[in-house]
Amino acid sequence: MASIDAKMTAPSKGWNIGLWVAQAALAAMFLMAGFMKLTTAPAELVAMGMLWAENTPVALIRFIGLAEVLGAIGLILPAATRIMPRLTKLAALGLAVIMVFAFGLHSVRGEFEVLPMNVILFALAVLVIWGRTNKAPITPRG
Repeated sequence: MASIDAKMTAPSKGWNIGLWVAQAALAAMFLMAGFMKLTTAPAELVAMGMLWAENTPVALIRFIGLAEVLGAIGLILPAATRIMPRLTKLAALGLAVIMVFAFGLHSVRGEFEVLPMNVILFALAVLVIWGRTNKAPITPRG
């Protein structure tokens, strides 16, 4: 009976690998997007297809970029080091919130072609939150 209980509470290796893949994909996307928002002039962002940047204050664009870069780091670093791994779930939550706002902004502006990517990134962030809470939590370094 003890081995059945252990199997039910032990994190699944498959879930752990899948969640790491999701975390890495999210981190790559947000690191890339955030770095662009931090380092690229708004006019260039508009030319690259980020039309929302045209009438957005530069400080807000940079803030969004910083939030995305920090979120990307937060998806990986706490989990990889096992130092305060709960921060990974909080980073995923922050990125999910960014995607909710992005979805709203793009909807209002009629930029419907980017909505599927917002939904996918939101879903991956929610998957990380749920998976790291229920299926394959990362235990803090002891």
